[in-house]
Parts: sequence; structure tokens; C-alpha cells
Amino acid sequence: MTAEPTTVSGGLVLHDRVVAGRARVADGWLVSVEEAARDRAPEGPYVAPGFIDLHVHGWGGHDAMGSAEELDGMARALLQHGVTSFLPTAVTESLPGLTTFASTVRGWMAAAPDDGAEPLGFNLEGPFLADARRGVHNPAWIRDPADVATGELEGLLDGLRLTTVAPERPGAIELIGWLTSRGVRVSLGHSAATIVQAGEGYRAGAVSTTHLFNAMSGVDHHAPGLAVAALTADDVYVELIADGHHVDRAVWPIITRTKPTGRLLLVSDAVPLAGTGEGRSTMGGLEIEVRGDRATMVGGGALAGSVIALDRAVQNLVGSGVSLPNAVAAASANPAALLGLADSGRIAVGAAADLVELDDALTVRRVMRRGRWYPAG
Repeated sequence: MTAEPTTVSGGLVLHDRVVAGRARVADGWLVSVEEAARDRAPEGPYVAPGFIDLHVHGWGGHDAMGSAEELDGMARALLQHGVTSFLPTAVTESLPGLTTFASTVRGWMAAAPDDGAEPLGFNLEGPFLADARRGVHNPAWIRDPADVATGELEGLLDGLRLTTVAPERPGAIELIGWLTSRGVRVSLGHSAATIVQAGEGYRAGAVSTTHLFNAMSGVDHHAPGLAVAALTADDVYVELIADGHHVDRAVWPIITRTKPTGRLLLVSDAVPLAGTGEGRSTMGGLEIEVRGDRATMVGGGALAGSVIALDRAVQNLVGSGVSLPNAVAAASANPAALLGLADSGRIAVGAAADLVELDDALTVRRVMRRGRWYPAG
């Protein structure tokens, strides 16, 4: 049965401006977008494209590496924060463990709940990371690409949209080229690469950078590393965890003034405990704890991911002085572009009717997923 068309009105957050207007929705798609007179101030809520989280390990007590039921819970919890689509993200595990994760996600995707964020595939953060910059990834499972035949990775490819590789590891450049040729987006990260090694990784096909500044060689005027390579390559995407802990707010303007606006990606890197308050759990075989608004590894104190969702990331970025259209694009249009999704992440005719209503404080009021409204959390 065809649903009745719906009209959504308010301050439409377009790619370059916010305008008073309305969008008409039919059968889960935007079929018209009408702007009001240029001199008319927007009335009502802001209406933004749904957020797309490319890098998220869990939410609301649900683990991306868990069962289909856990993925259901994660998807529903994320939708309440304006995330209309996402990549369940695995931490480093054994190759058989990652293959099991991939199989679970693939089997779940066809039956994923309509009242949850839509899975777009999955993300593997490892196992080809630099041991010295592994963060909270389990060292028992970190591998050199040169030691793994591509045949061992074939079972991971179906649904694999994004993966992190440290370009300085033996065999990494060849692996990046092979993954790229198979349609996988490669992100450089968890790396001690020199700027030369990082450049080789990007030239081999890597297109993004995993949580910029975190777990990577940085900005040393005598020995520049991956962070400098990422910031100075205009065509390269960079992820930012905008919680104020992973990257100090004073550094954000360096990113936003250096990178073209279309190459900034807001990601949550949220841990499964996000949204549940304080507590302890395990992730990738390592114990982590949440205290206040920080998630850290028990015993070492290293940051283990965030406890925010993309709604808070957008709020924080706007609070730092970034325009609302640019902040929203970093959580919607830009990740869609990275994945090659022409019909997502924007308010335009022919785009999916995945929308977020935001009040003046940029708090999520309700979320539209494929033309149906759902309440915020």
C-alpha cells in the first residue's frame, strides 16, 4: 500500500545555507523541495539530512560485534540520536573472528528493523595496525599484511565498505591497492607512518584517515607524520571525534581551516556502553570503563572511544564556530560521498527521505527514516 505524501517544513539545512522551505515526501523519497522567499526567516525546527555514522562500535549497551539482537538494539538506539544509517564497526580480532562478525552483519542486514538506523555494510578497524599506535586494540590479533594472503580476506569483502590500515606495515601498500580494486574504501590510521609513507598509502588508493590525530604520527616540524599528510592532501577525508577529549577544541580550527569542507567526517567511535551511564565492559577482549563522559582502557587510561552520538558531535562543532550547514554535511553529505551514495545525506529531489528535526539548541526532536517519523531518545 502506498503511503500518503507528507510535507516537512522548517529551516531546511542545505549544503551551503539554511532556508525557510518545505520538502515533500512520498514512498520514502524526497519528491520536491521548495524554498521560500530569500528574505523570509525560517520558522519552526531545523530540518537536516539524516546523520551517517561510518565508525561506531556500539550504543546503548549493544555491541556491534554481538548478535543480531544486539545489532537491532544498536540500530534503534542510534536512530533516536538522528543517525539514520551507519556502519557497524569491528575492533581488531582474529581473522576467523572478523569473518564471523562479517557473516553476522550480512545475515542481519536484510532483516534490520525499520525503526532503527539502516546498515550500509560494515567497517573493520584492524587488524593491519601499527603495534606502537594500536590504542585499545588487542595486540594478540594485530597482523602484518605481508603475512596474510588475500585469499584469507575474501570472506570479509562482501559488505566491507571501510577498513583501517597502517601504511608502513610490510605489505600494506599492496594490500591497500588490492582492497581498493575490490571496491573497499581504505582509511589510514593507527599508524606511526612518516609523511612519505603516509603519502604512499594515499597514492596506493587510501581515501580517508581514521580519527585524525588519535593513534597516529602527528605534527612535528622536523618529522611530520600521517596527520600532516592527511591535512595537506585536499582530496583526502579525515574523521574527527568531536567530543573534546580525543582532539582538544583548540585544535579543531586547524582542521576546519585546512581541509576542504567536503572532506571532513564526523564520526562517533562510540563504545557499546555509550548512552548507558558509567560502568565497565569488554571490547575486543580488553576491559574498558566509562566515567563521566570519557571511555578509557582499564589499567592504562588510554581513550577507548567516545560516549557521544553524531547529534552531540554536530552540536559541538557548531559551538566551535563552524556553520550549521558545514557541521551537518560532515555528518551526512560527506560520509555519503565517501561511500559513493548519491541518494543519501542531502535534502534534494531524489534523495532518500532520511531527515532529522532539530530545535534551536540543535537537540533532536524526531527522526524520519525512509519517510516515517520516529521519536528521539
